[in-house]
Amino acid sequence: MNSLFALLDHLVYITPDMDQTIDDLAKQLGVTAILGGQHPQWGTRNALLALGPQMYLEIMGPDATLSSPGLKRPFDIDRLYKPRLATWVSRSEDLNGTVEVGRQVGIDLGAVQSGKRTKPDGSVLSWSMTDLMTARENGIVPYFINWGTSKHPASGAPKGCLLKELKAEHPNPNHINSILKAFGLDLQTGYGKSSSLSALIETKNGIIEI
Repeated sequence: MNSLFALLDHLVYITPDMDQTIDDLAKQLGVTAILGGQHPQWGTRNALLALGPQMYLEIMGPDATLSSPGLKRPFDIDRLYKPRLATWVSRSEDLNGTVEVGRQVGIDLGAVQSGKRTKPDGSVLSWSMTDLMTARENGIVPYFINWGTSKHPASGAPKGCLLKELKAEHPNPNHINSILKAFGLDLQTGYGKSSSLSALIETKNGIIEI
């Protein structure tokens, strides 16, 4: 089985207020995330900070300039009242094969799709991914991404933070652990009354949990 950190690509931290959360996390973590760009297909925008050489924290929130009738933003962001860690993302060299593994263990990863966003400098970042809109055990099971020839976003994100641990809880941890094992992921899920994710991040302010 691969080490979790060998495959963990990024964490998705959602918020109803991007600007406020960027400021709040800067105080907590001692690093200010940089704006990444807009996601027109989802009506969101993001900001990034590195958590390692090929890992990063993605802060995602609604973009009022991208609102349109019937638009459904991911992770119920429009109903969110405070920031939270929503899910995580794993790298995959074979997205179609990963989707098939999901079918075998009863997890619908959706269709493989293409994504892109325009960065503030005008360059375009593109990738392939499974559908982030699927439930995936409330985000404990990741969605999967392949950056292709694009430069990994962590390389240009502000540094100073290091992911030390990703923790998960679920009412049926044995079931979740068997699913994650099928994907080759060694995130050990513990028991909790409800599903939850949290991360321990090493910063100049000490170890911070989000």
